[in-house]
Amino acid sequence: MGSLGSRFQSPSQGPEESAEGTSSSRKHACECKKRKRNAQCDCESEQEEEDDILDTPRRKKLKSTSKYIYQTLFLNGENSDIRICALGQEWNLHKVYLCQGISLVCSTRTLMLKVVFGSLYRDDVLIKPSRVICILAAACMLQLDGLIQQCGETMKENISAKTVCGYYACASIYGLDSVMKKCLEWLLNNLMTHQNVELLKELGVDVMQQLIQSSDLFVMQVEMDVYTALKKWMFLQLNPSWDGPIKQLLADADTWLCKRRSDLCEKEPFLNTEEGAAFCSVFKLVRLQHIINDLASARILERDNILPPEWLTTMYKNQWFAMLRTEFDNDNGPQVSNKDEFELNSMRCGRKLSKDGDYCWRWTGFNFGFDLLVTYTNRFIVFKRNTLSQPCGGAVSLQPRRHLAYRLRLASFDSRGKLVCSRSTGYQLLTLEKDQVSEHLQMSKS
Repeated sequence: MGSLGSRFQSPSQGPEESAEGTSSSRKHACECKKRKRNAQCDCESEQEEEDDILDTPRRKKLKSTSKYIYQTLFLNGENSDIRICALGQEWNLHKVYLCQGISLVCSTRTLMLKVVFGSLYRDDVLIKPSRVICILAAACMLQLDGLIQQCGETMKENISAKTVCGYYACASIYGLDSVMKKCLEWLLNNLMTHQNVELLKELGVDVMQQLIQSSDLFVMQVEMDVYTALKKWMFLQLNPSWDGPIKQLLADADTWLCKRRSDLCEKEPFLNTEEGAAFCSVFKLVRLQHIINDLASARILERDNILPPEWLTTMYKNQWFAMLRTEFDNDNGPQVSNKDEFELNSMRCGRKLSKDGDYCWRWTGFNFGFDLLVTYTNRFIVFKRNTLSQPCGGAVSLQPRRHLAYRLRLASFDSRGKLVCSRSTGYQLLTLEKDQVSEHLQMSKS
């Protein structure tokens, strides 16, 4: 404003004032020119900066993908292919996002939703076992407690070799603990008695770990058969495309292990390799003390070279000291009930009776001089401690008394492996003298 004001004179000014004004005007003019030049320089530099800014390419800042999708598709409802009307409100939604709310995709979504929505109008709905997983997923999404409970009951009633793994996985996702428990019970009863290729393929490490460590596992024959089942299971986990009869499975598993060792010139135990490390936690639960007491079984363990040698070395040492205690320290067996130790270390063995009749079993291998005969006759289970009355392949202890801790279970199953009836003695302590016979459990005639 100073530079502009210096250009005007007031008409009331006198000559002196005028002269003064003229001289001052010249002075101001000089200053003005300086200021003009400076101002012009500043303006030019500012103009150049502005031009540079305008010439610089600018990228539009976009919203994040999730925010954009939320705004465009949900709030604005663009390209909606389904409309939900409820409680006086409409939502323009998209099928592709609605399907994400159901963890298990079902090919019959329309029928599934028909059943789910229909359950709102009636107390009981018909649920097919083949569709129960999809219906449960939708029922959980809509929080229909009654339908969720009915799905759980349907699953528990229809557990079989084909459904048990799918039902267990679904129940673990949606928190149906009673269904998970029922599936585990079925597997404990049937894993060893009704081995199935597809079932062994589907069983994961976590589930198998729970089964192998349980004292409730129905073991057919002896503990060596648990090891054999794990070997077949491990082979199928690593070779899921294998498709053959169950009778051929063990031979192919042995061939695969042998070929792998020779091709890779591998001397390292399989569980110590990168490929085998995932199965360590399961094999560690096998009760090796009841395998290495049989020569043929011990040789198979050495041949397979699956287990780390330190596992076996420790077990051989423990068994050797147990034998010395029995022979020289009058260790006659357990005299005090210890349920925890029994569940962890007891010998698991069993037999299948296809029809009524007379049966007698004895378990081979070294059993610390305790030759126990188990007889089924007249629908009774009978124990006998054999010393002198019958020939025995190994050494027999002649100690006056031997103590035994046992639990005897009898069970009957239908064609799908469902438990029909069962009986158990619970955990018991028994003292047997030489050649003594003791009756323990009677099977009902029904």
